[in-house]
Amino acid sequence: MKLYGRTVLVQDGNVERALRKFKKKIQNSGILLELRERETYQKPTARRKVKKGAAKSRWRKYLRSQQLPPKQY
Repeated sequence: MKLYGRTVLVQDGNVERALRKFKKKIQNSGILLELRERETYQKPTARRKVKKGAAKSRWRKYLRSQQLPPKQY
């Protein structure tokens, strides 16, 4: 795991601000997300099933947004 460019300089002894910046950099880089994915092994078929379910829910959400609102009479 490479951590190049993920450094924060502490200025004026303000460690709290440096920690906040460091956490934001780590969050934006996706390292924590990758770590969570690698914690447990997931079979390729299960991974495909999860992706397919997410795609279906996105499609349903898109279809809901394209419908006309119900009549209010």
